[in-house]
Amino acid sequence: MLAVRKFAVAAIVLSLGACSFSAQQDGPPPSSGSVIPPSRGEPGPEPRSKYGNPEFYEVAGQRYHVMKSSTGYRERGVASWYGSKFHGKRTSSGEPYDMYAVSAAHKSLPLPTWVRVTHLGNGRSLVLRVNDRGPFVDDRIIDLSYAAARELDMIGTGTALVEVEALAFGQPKTQGQIVDTSEVQGGGTSAPAPSEPLFLQTGAFSDANNANRQRQRLIDAGIAPAFVDLGASADDSVTLYRVRIGPIDSVADFDALQSQLRALGIDSARLVSVE
Repeated sequence: MLAVRKFAVAAIVLSLGACSFSAQQDGPPPSSGSVIPPSRGEPGPEPRSKYGNPEFYEVAGQRYHVMKSSTGYRERGVASWYGSKFHGKRTSSGEPYDMYAVSAAHKSLPLPTWVRVTHLGNGRSLVLRVNDRGPFVDDRIIDLSYAAARELDMIGTGTALVEVEALAFGQPKTQGQIVDTSEVQGGGTSAPAPSEPLFLQTGAFSDANNANRQRQRLIDAGIAPAFVDLGASADDSVTLYRVRIGPIDSVADFDALQSQLRALGIDSARLVSVE
């Protein structure tokens, strides 16, 4: 019964969230020509929100599990943004959505979580607070507020290839401040420069024959250029043969390839840069 009650609460909260479904058209504020400085704040450790953190919840028949911790989270994929359609409505955490504040929605990170979002196309990076659930569309990994999207210069395109990294406190910049990624110590490698090529990695194998078989499968399905790139495991103990496709030049390329890969039963492809 506990699980049932959790689900019921999650369903109610998400129905009130800023990223819930509606026929109303979304977009920038009516007077988007006048620049409104984004709300600022100081990142820091926070307790989990009372709302928006069930063990799991369901939207449109799909189940999503909330992470127990954001520690070590880092992912590359597609970001979208949401604006006037949801302004003033309740987010999944219970806070009102403010399109002029730098914030975001994520399907599985605990609420709230502070993250650094880097636009892989222009190198701009932004520290913000995740306080909502979504986006529940295609392969998008994060939904940015209007102000956050404007700071990252992605209003016009609507989407962008990004890297999202949960913050380990001791290194965050002020919320809403554009960050020079070369100065940020986030653990692991820094985000790629805008000119650095991006690829979809469909697999990493310790056996070269297995890698070549997957590569040939991709080519036979008309997915090219596909190639095998030599690498190593995280502890350098194992040689890896990584199957990659690309370079990926746009969100449209990313979406098209993901659709082709799903048709082949490959649903674990991830966005990577040259290493």
